[in-house]
Amino acid sequence: MQLGKLIYFCGKMGAGKSTESKKVAVSINGVLISEDDWLSALYPEQILSFDDYIQYSNLLKPLIKTHVQHLLRIGTNVVLDFPANTKKQRQWFKQLTTEISADSELIYLEAENELCLTHIAQRRIEQPSRSAFDTEEVFHHVNQYFEAPTPNEVYSLTVIKQTC
Repeated sequence: MQLGKLIYFCGKMGAGKSTESKKVAVSINGVLISEDDWLSALYPEQILSFDDYIQYSNLLKPLIKTHVQHLLRIGTNVVLDFPANTKKQRQWFKQLTTEISADSELIYLEAENELCLTHIAQRRIEQPSRSAFDTEEVFHHVNQYFEAPTPNEVYSLTVIKQTC
């Protein structure tokens, strides 16, 4: 049986990772797994800061890894709407697929800060429940950790330049 393929995303906060992940999941008939959905379902009202997000995100990873590897082993394509915004995060994705010899692709949504901030402002309007976390202050805090990917870090890298 052929293994499924993992697609995952890199891009600054507000670059459009969630929007693009939904499109890709439909286009490849893949299972979409969203970190935001899992975190809000499992830890409602508990993520009040960036440090809280890191803590609860790390609690999810072992469960997600096992689940995704199972899906890939049975030939299901998986789209992970989890950030791959640092070298360390990308290493986790790479390990996830390397352990079972599955293919993967990183899609990097390259976007200027101004565009990301515009998207974040719009998201606050459309999703008021996220307004406390989706702020310019949080964007700048999170953005200080952002590391653009390099081709030697991943098996397959697609770069999409986001524009207005």
